[in-house]
Amino acid sequence: MIRWGEEKRQADVGCFCRKVVEGISQPVWLVSDTRRVSDVQWFQEAYGAVTRTVRVVASEQSRRQRGWVFTPGVDDAESECGLDHLGGFDWVIENHGDEQQLQEQLGKLLGFIYSRL
Repeated sequence: MIRWGEEKRQADVGCFCRKVVEGISQPVWLVSDTRRVSDVQWFQEAYGAVTRTVRVVASEQSRRQRGWVFTPGVDDAESECGLDHLGGFDWVIENHGDEQQLQEQLGKLLGFIYSRL
C-alpha cells in the first residue's frame, strides 16, 4: 500500500490532498494523518494564510507504555517520520500520558477552531 501511494505521489504530488477536498466546501477542515512535507505544502499553497498546522508528539517511553514497538522499515519510513524535521507548527500537542495537560492543550485548539466557525 505504501509503495502504491508513493508511486501515485511521484506522478502527482497533490493527488490525495485534492481528493480530500474535492467538491466540498467547509469553514474549517481538520485533515488528520498528514505524513509528508509535500502534503503540508500542498494545503499551504492551496489555502494560504488560513492553513494551520498541528503536530502531536509523544515520547518513545510513553509510546512503548502504550504497546508500540519499533519496526525497522516501517517506523523509520517517510510515511511515519516524514514530518519529524519540519518546524513551524502552529500548535504542538504533547501526548505523554498526562491527561489533564492533554485536555488543556486540546481545549485551546478547540477554542481556536470554534472561533473560525
